[in-house]
Amino acid sequence: MSPDDNSSIDSGPMRLDKFVSQASGLSRKQVQKLIRKGEVSVDGECCRDGATKVMPQQSVCLDDEPLQLRGPIYLMLNKPLGVVCSTEDFDHETVLDLLPYDLQEGVHPAGRLDIDTSGLVLLTDDGQWSHRVTSPKGRAPKSGAAKKGVFKRYRVELAEPLCDKAEQRLDEGLMLRGETKPTLPAKLQRLSPTEVLIEIQEGRYHQVKRMFAVLGNRVVGLHREAIGALALDPELEPGQYRALETHEIDLF
Repeated sequence: MSPDDNSSIDSGPMRLDKFVSQASGLSRKQVQKLIRKGEVSVDGECCRDGATKVMPQQSVCLDDEPLQLRGPIYLMLNKPLGVVCSTEDFDHETVLDLLPYDLQEGVHPAGRLDIDTSGLVLLTDDGQWSHRVTSPKGRAPKSGAAKKGVFKRYRVELAEPLCDKAEQRLDEGLMLRGETKPTLPAKLQRLSPTEVLIEIQEGRYHQVKRMFAVLGNRVVGLHREAIGALALDPELEPGQYRALETHEIDLF
């Protein structure tokens, strides 16, 4: 990616408290306390004003330790069941809780999975990249048309054998309960009478489950295997993550 694509590193002046927070992983509130206590210096001089503007090339130290802004973060995570795709939740474990503390600051999931769905979740602090994952540039719909996006592939376990004409009906689009427009064409691959792979290009509420309900069936297991051309690393156990490689980042 070129530097112009990097939206998570500021190249211009930045507030001192923001700089220290991003470089250290501490919360803005924690940083403000440290600044007031005189534990932050800029170019060797103590600075007690968090609003002071600093440039990336200036020397900023916290407790005499030099700070440097981290690069953008791009991660893939194998989300376990029971974990929510949120940055904060008081009742459930979140995807951020699966990361070490120093990686959590500013990071968010690029898209979501239901609490009872497992599989691939992408995490980043790059807002522009996240937007391309969820609504890629160049895929804007025509007026009145349904919104398109990258395909997401799911492995689905069904309660009953799938009906004979499922492929045709999914390709033609299904009218979901409570909706006014049919779904966009979806691709289906049968693995067994009760296990399939399905690719969809939308992100409607509980879409996969609702689609199979229209087909007279019930989803009992749902796992996301891929987003576009990026597949979940088979080496990742539930709850594990790894950084994306450059060619994987450039897929979006």
